[in-house]
Amino acid sequence: MKHDKKKWLNVLPIILMFVLLSGIILASYGLVQLNKIKTNKISKTDEDLGINMKEPIVEEKESDVDNHKYDSLQKVDGIVNIALFGIDTGREKNDVPHSDAIIIGTFDTKHNKLKLTSVLRDTYVKVNKHGMTKITEAYAYGGPQLAIRTLNENFGLDIRNYVTVDFFSLEKVIDKVGGIDIDIKAYEVKEINKWIDELAELENKTPTPVKKEGLQKLNGMQSVAYCRMRKVGNGDFERSDRQRRVMDEVFKKASSLSMTKALDMVTEIFPYLETSMDKTYMLKLAFSVYSSGIKEIEQQRFPLDGYCDQKTINGKWMLIPKPDINTTKKQMQDYIYKDKKTPSNESLF
Repeated sequence: MKHDKKKWLNVLPIILMFVLLSGIILASYGLVQLNKIKTNKISKTDEDLGINMKEPIVEEKESDVDNHKYDSLQKVDGIVNIALFGIDTGREKNDVPHSDAIIIGTFDTKHNKLKLTSVLRDTYVKVNKHGMTKITEAYAYGGPQLAIRTLNENFGLDIRNYVTVDFFSLEKVIDKVGGIDIDIKAYEVKEINKWIDELAELENKTPTPVKKEGLQKLNGMQSVAYCRMRKVGNGDFERSDRQRRVMDEVFKKASSLSMTKALDMVTEIFPYLETSMDKTYMLKLAFSVYSSGIKEIEQQRFPLDGYCDQKTINGKWMLIPKPDINTTKKQMQDYIYKDKKTPSNESLF
């Protein structure tokens, strides 16, 4: 089979790539490779996942957005949303993981698009049985099921599945592609080295510090440290930008790999993945995306600039959607289901 790299190794984020390549590997090598991925069954009932689709979200028929509609050719149809969580396990002994990265991956056959919707980790939301707090806490309180429920209840979505990956797998991917080129700003040097030291201690490795500002090649550990910085620059806003920048650079490098090396890279990191999807559904989804002809992926971040305030509540820094969360909810629904983007209102700072 002829492999068109640009078709599916474009600017997809690392987490989503795991899902797509899983299907290709499954088709090529059989179920044994996918057995390396940890499967975690969660409740799929609307009540447990906080799904309320009584009010129409899209103008099309409700059946058109059925999350589980696919034909005999194994093609998924409609609008499929999957929660993608990047977690921070292993920072301290007995530390409960938080979802440092929260992304909603959307495969939209209505508009023939792939979309990534990032939700800033400090967004102030309601978490079932835990009151108002930052959205990253949901994963710590109740794992992926509560994290999915929190997204659905606060933003009126219909997410039923997830993929979780920890940051150590990102490090392995970047080292596998030979490092990535990143332009380090002067104010980032001290902070990135702080994170490099922490990661090196966790992994019992010798740290390799960043010695200067400017464009330079970062290894896996340095790149993960770059992704995790959030106390310099524009806070969590700039942090999410760094994460997307790293993902883009990874795929520029990954696009130059042969199929054999790409498969070798992905199978090596399978043990670091966890998902609620069964193998058959992963294959259906991968086949559908691969055969869709979509060559680009769109990205949006919420809350939008100008639609949130920064406040300290109970000693924690929060992002408060404004004028209220219903505004962000509508903007997110418009983007995911109607393919309509709301422009930023004004600079937040």
